[in-house]
Amino acid sequence: MKNILTRGMWRLLALVLLLGAVSCENLQQDIDVVIPTAPAQLVVECYLEPNQRAQLTVSETAPYLSSPIPVVPSDVTVVISGPNRQRETLLYNPGFNFITGKVYTHSSRSRLLIRPGDVFTLEAKDTKGRIVTGTAKMPATVPLDTVEFNFNDRPVQQREAIVLGRFRDPLATLDFYRFQIHRDSISQNPEVDYSIEDRLNEGKEITLGTSYEFISGDLLIVTLFHLDQPYYRFLQSTQNARNANGNPFAQPAAIQSTVQGGIGVFTILSYQRRSLVIR
Repeated sequence: MKNILTRGMWRLLALVLLLGAVSCENLQQDIDVVIPTAPAQLVVECYLEPNQRAQLTVSETAPYLSSPIPVVPSDVTVVISGPNRQRETLLYNPGFNFITGKVYTHSSRSRLLIRPGDVFTLEAKDTKGRIVTGTAKMPATVPLDTVEFNFNDRPVQQREAIVLGRFRDPLATLDFYRFQIHRDSISQNPEVDYSIEDRLNEGKEITLGTSYEFISGDLLIVTLFHLDQPYYRFLQSTQNARNANGNPFAQPAAIQSTVQGGIGVFTILSYQRRSLVIR
């Protein structure tokens, strides 16, 4: 079979391919992306608990491409106030809480007397004039009525268990909950961690549970938190931000802080906790 392309046609085809390659090179364009910089803000994290010393962490925001090492200012004065003339200036005394696994920069000298319904305020101020304030109210304690487990029907050596927690939702209020299960210690990351609201279960018994993921011999710590709405929104926003990070199809998500003048969370924890051994 003869080649149907003449010498002139071959030359024309080569010229077209050459021009196409040159055109593709011209389509490449380098763009310098200018990342805007904003003044550094104070970042606070504080979870008050009844009959416990206050522990708070203060750091600073940093540019997007900066070192991941946190910036910890040492010139921040922190004051926490509550009912019955409770008012204390926290000490700058960095440390580590071995129970919760959290680092803190400031702590109180005395334990706080906090009851459901009490309102506490926070003020963190540095020598540059930056001020972060916050207000938190302790939610009522919602009893965790029962905690139980059930195995699936696999052979004994392959059996796995689900864990269920039941409680009664209060009437006539909008309530928010966080359900956590830790293995061995609450200083570790939880095996189960999610938050819900009671719009569809107002005043009813609510059952929260897991998939079949635990085995015989597991020591579990089950915690039900009763949250205020600002803290619930903070948790939802941080989860959305984690889901959006690195996902080109997700919408950007901003953190909904519970404080003003900076970024972070200030809340009072109200929870019930049970230990459970899977047997």
